[in-house]
Amino acid sequence: MSDHFFSGSYGGDASKVTSATRFECKICWWVYDPALGDDARQIPPGTAFTDLPWDWSCPNCSGEKKDFLVLEG
Repeated sequence: MSDHFFSGSYGGDASKVTSATRFECKICWWVYDPALGDDARQIPPGTAFTDLPWDWSCPNCSGEKKDFLVLEG
C-alpha cells in the first residue's frame, strides 16, 4: 500500500483482502458486505469489493472506493 493512505485504508491494494472481506466508508461508516451486494447500485450479492466497477462509490455519501477501510474479522 502507498504511504499516503492511513492504516486500514483500501487504497486499491487488493493483496491483503479476500472475496468475503467487508469494507467501511470512512466518511459515513456505511459497510459494503459482499454477501449482500449493493441494491442501490444494482451490484448482486456475492460481488467482492475488488470486483466492483472502478467508478463505484458509497451509495450513502458518494465516498470514493479507494477511501474505504478494510474491516477486520
